Amino acid sequence: MSAPDVRMVVFDLGGVVVRICRDWAEGCAAAGLPFRDGALLSAEMKTRRRAVSARHGRGEISCVDYYREMSATTGGLYTPEEVERIHHAWTRDEYPGVDALVHRLHEAGLETGVLSNTNHAHWMRLAPARAGGSEHPEYATPSLIRHLHASHIMRLLKPDREIYAAFARATGFDGAPGSRGHPAHIVFFDDLPENVAAADAAGWRAFQVDHAGDTAAQMTRVLREVGIEI
Repeated sequence: MSAPDVRMVVFDLGGVVVRICRDWAEGCAAAGLPFRDGALLSAEMKTRRRAVSARHGRGEISCVDYYREMSATTGGLYTPEEVERIHHAWTRDEYPGVDALVHRLHEAGLETGVLSNTNHAHWMRLAPARAGGSEHPEYATPSLIRHLHASHIMRLLKPDREIYAAFARATGFDGAPGSRGHPAHIVFFDDLPENVAAADAAGWRAFQVDHAGDTAAQMTRVLREVGIEI
């Protein structure tokens, strides 16, 4: 049996469309701050930071509270103001060629979407106002994409199964098997294996992108392999 035709291509943002810092040390360097060791590297502190980041990503705490709580998890090594600087510097430049890829997908008659684990501060810089972002976002490519969905607005995080179901419902891709609105018509790109696995489990056709490489070229190759002429 042949695979369903692709009707929508969905992108993660960080590591796929926009370069991001991959760890705290890189974030410090991007913000022009020294990397201070100590309790920051302990297993307990890492666990606490992940929990704070998850609450922020689900929109459960404000950015101000996030900066304050993250500062506390460093044992005082970083002030809330320094955490804010690191947070701002976390998003870097856009990967070249993704904007052109989005244009080609639209020309081919496909829908495009974003499903991103993010937060209010980053989303205001990344996304247009129509998606709860800014009138003047700093990054151009997300504004080209038609269906933009952010974790802090959805109150859900990847790889939780419900976020994929919620995205499918919001975009009309929650139909029965064999219908044109079935999730199997979605191709999804993410840089994290756990998010790819969860999308696969939700019935999407998911592929991992190497954030250190040419993401546009990788995605173009995959899309051609699944039968999209772009």
